[in-house]
Amino acid sequence: MIKARGKLPKVNLLILEKQADEYKRALGPKFREVRIHAAAKEEDVGDFISKANIILTFKMSDELLQRASYLRWIQALATGVGALVRLPSLKKEVLLTSLRGIHGPQMSEMAVLLMLALNRNFPEIIRNQDKGIWNPWPAELLYRKKVGILGLGVTGEAIARKCQAFGMVVYGVKRSRKEGGCVDYLYGPEDLLKVSREVDFLVIVVPSTSETYKMVGAKVLSSMKPTAFLINLARGEVVDDEALISALESGKIAGAALDVFCQEPLPQGHPLWRMKNVIITPHIGGTSTIYVEQALSIFQQNLRLFLKGETHNLINLVEH
Repeated sequence: MIKARGKLPKVNLLILEKQADEYKRALGPKFREVRIHAAAKEEDVGDFISKANIILTFKMSDELLQRASYLRWIQALATGVGALVRLPSLKKEVLLTSLRGIHGPQMSEMAVLLMLALNRNFPEIIRNQDKGIWNPWPAELLYRKKVGILGLGVTGEAIARKCQAFGMVVYGVKRSRKEGGCVDYLYGPEDLLKVSREVDFLVIVVPSTSETYKMVGAKVLSSMKPTAFLINLARGEVVDDEALISALESGKIAGAALDVFCQEPLPQGHPLWRMKNVIITPHIGGTSTIYVEQALSIFQQNLRLFLKGETHNLINLVEH
């Protein structure tokens, strides 16, 4: 049970993240009324958890959460909050907010990087370099290629704008068709097969929900052109692994670039590791060297609102 909130001397903020000290240095001078404890890992939290009112983190154990008797708010350092929502000890009265909306720059650059690498068979160029092989071939262009973006939120829109800058034809798939000015063609999820049949690249950036679980399965993959590529920057659960492996091995699709997986890290010996038509990246699509700055752009606004008691106005408030 969360204890009755007696008046604490200060608001206590626990930052649990490997760059916790960097967050603390940025926040300390601006929020002197807040007592801040920086912990790179849970072993560094100590007794501070027993008086923490706010936690800034990507994830935490349920054992640690059980000790947070005065907790009122968790600011997640990611868009997805599933790992926090699934904690058995998370009380309904604890506020939960996400960083939805900050990942457009890095995710869109990652999408373009992977499309270029797949389209030009760049991994083979690197393999040839390692072997000292000189083997030129004409470059495939993104220009005039068709790209389908599954998920047209902030990230999907950022990807769409960059694709249009390359002269690509952009198909967007989203639940609401009210807005879609950044795409050439806008469809609902019920038309996913229609889109997958048309495009040269299918880029996945939808959240992981019960509705999107294995949304890209055998039916979608078999409908794609044998020259088309799949790019998953969302969550591993959105794609049916077995169907994807079958499509890659049989040549139903030309290849894939995967940044996310059902099990992370991807286990050694997994068949995807040995496929030459697959690019594997270690879930880095949402990261950047300015991530702390990006995260603070939302957290500082939320912290000011929290300190004023305007918790109903918190940015990216998540129901749980």
